[in-house]
Amino acid sequence: MSTHLLLVDDDRTFASLAASVLRHEGFRVTLAHSLHDARGAMSREAPDLVVLDRRLPDGDGIDFLPELRAQLPDTPVLMVTAHGDIASAVEAIQAGARDYLSKPVELDDLVLRARRAAADLQLQERLRQAESELGGRRRLSRPHSPKMLAALQMLERIAKAPRSPVLLLGETGVGKEVIARHLHALQGGQGSFVHVNCAALPATMVESELFGHERGAFTDARTARRGLVEVAAGGVLFLDEVGELPPGLQAKLLTFLDKGAFRRLGGTAELSSSARVVTATNRDLTKEVAEGRFREDLYFRLSVFRVDIPPLRERREDLLPLAQSLVAELCAELGRRPVGFSRAAQARLERYPFPGNVRELRNVLERALVLEAGPELELASLEPQGSIGPPAMDPDAFVVAGPPRALQEVERLYVRHVLALLDGRRMEAARALGLSYPTFLRRLEEE
Repeated sequence: MSTHLLLVDDDRTFASLAASVLRHEGFRVTLAHSLHDARGAMSREAPDLVVLDRRLPDGDGIDFLPELRAQLPDTPVLMVTAHGDIASAVEAIQAGARDYLSKPVELDDLVLRARRAAADLQLQERLRQAESELGGRRRLSRPHSPKMLAALQMLERIAKAPRSPVLLLGETGVGKEVIARHLHALQGGQGSFVHVNCAALPATMVESELFGHERGAFTDARTARRGLVEVAAGGVLFLDEVGELPPGLQAKLLTFLDKGAFRRLGGTAELSSSARVVTATNRDLTKEVAEGRFREDLYFRLSVFRVDIPPLRERREDLLPLAQSLVAELCAELGRRPVGFSRAAQARLERYPFPGNVRELRNVLERALVLEAGPELELASLEPQGSIGPPAMDPDAFVVAGPPRALQEVERLYVRHVLALLDGRRMEAARALGLSYPTFLRRLEEE
């Protein structure tokens, strides 16, 4: 995606010529001839890079720098100063400018410095993507089961239609995020992969997080902020647990899916984003629609392409290769020499139903790598409860160790325990506990 450059200069002849040269170099240029014009351009679309003249009809560019930096803290600014005015250049750098150019500006010099700033932005974006990949554990092992192969073949076809939304369905732990990341890779890995857990977002902040806000849109909105829809432009916006979105946001998401356009909270300008929306849920959305908790028109729009991810018990052919791949990955993370599985461990893997799917498999293997010191993993924890020896404790059991505690503290601990079991899905945890959402939040925050 081309770098969006905002050029602020009241010399219209120079600005027009510079814009033409920069566009020829691949930049997407917006012109502004005053600070007023610059503010308007920034409210419509946040630039990636700003070239700012100091002497403007309605003010000093250096005086504008703190406002610009507050609104766009990650956007580099190239300040244009008078020839030989070293004091102004130093002042501009101290105020937050990335670099400066002296008048008369040589176009070759402008292009060179703009290229350097754009290259730094691209490097930062690649680093963010690399961190996201490492944090997301996104590597997908090539499956062998017919059901999973069919799902991946469908994804390969879907990747050729980059704007169409995709709905991933499957039980908890089947690896819907990994599948979404795989689709992003199939699209060429262009743009950012942005993962949003809709259940973990506070209801009051969902709209601001997704669509951004303008300065003054609410009490704490001291600066304008891009939403995740904008951040994911050209890439993938993955909305996990989409069934948790409140009704008002469902309507706004539908508008974005239909038009590719949206407005920031508190804003009037219509913005656009080319992000592909991929959603996931383990809920029965048809039932949610029938009971009035999810918009029918949004469900139909999200499910243009519907991909069902089979549970691990329905693709036993993938179990051992997947376990071997996860062990190799975990050994690298834990700094342990590679290990294999004993025959007994392989038999236990084949027998165990893995109700928690791939997530449970990974947890079992990580625990075994820490607790088992032998040359091969035995996975004794997968033995059924009726086997010889003391029964294994349910890993999901709620246990309060130590001396007796006050009932209020036990209740708070249990609320956090249920939240952890449900992978941070707050609204679902509140329903499971039989609490209203505000009461649930109070219990969660009590100390």
